[in-house]
Amino acid sequence: MELFMPLFIAVVVIFGFIKKVPLFDAFVIGAKDGIMTLLKIAPTLVGLIVAVDMLKASGATDMLCELITPLAESLGFPKEIVPMVLLRPISGGGSTALLTNIYKDCGPDSFAGKVASVLAGSTETTFYAIAVYFGSVNVKKIRHTLFAALSADFTAAVMAVLTVKLFS
Repeated sequence: MELFMPLFIAVVVIFGFIKKVPLFDAFVIGAKDGIMTLLKIAPTLVGLIVAVDMLKASGATDMLCELITPLAESLGFPKEIVPMVLLRPISGGGSTALLTNIYKDCGPDSFAGKVASVLAGSTETTFYAIAVYFGSVNVKKIRHTLFAALSADFTAAVMAVLTVKLFS
């Protein structure tokens, strides 16, 4: 497995020589384009990170979790996954930390642990993906995409619970 990357690079270099591609020039152009893309999306990412940190620091996510938990429990959601359902579309790292806490507190083989695992594998960091992909091509109108993506995240949460109930 350690040889995969060196072999891959060797194949690319050999293929470039065969096709008579100026490899170093192509590399420099690609690196320049990558930096330009980074500069284009950096303000959007900084804004997203600041917004996420403000939500966490203000306690808004905790208040929202407390409001939603009774309804979620009545629908069969384990109360332990409610914060993860809310945080997953916003922050991949934060939701992974919550997943780890669920494993530690409830156990990976518990109902909450299984639902959280399925949820982690079937949802997307929606706001991050929209910020990166739409920001890189300067798309400003995202309302339909955002609604569709958040609907998909909600559907994934419901299906995670149903799937674990069905197969447990």
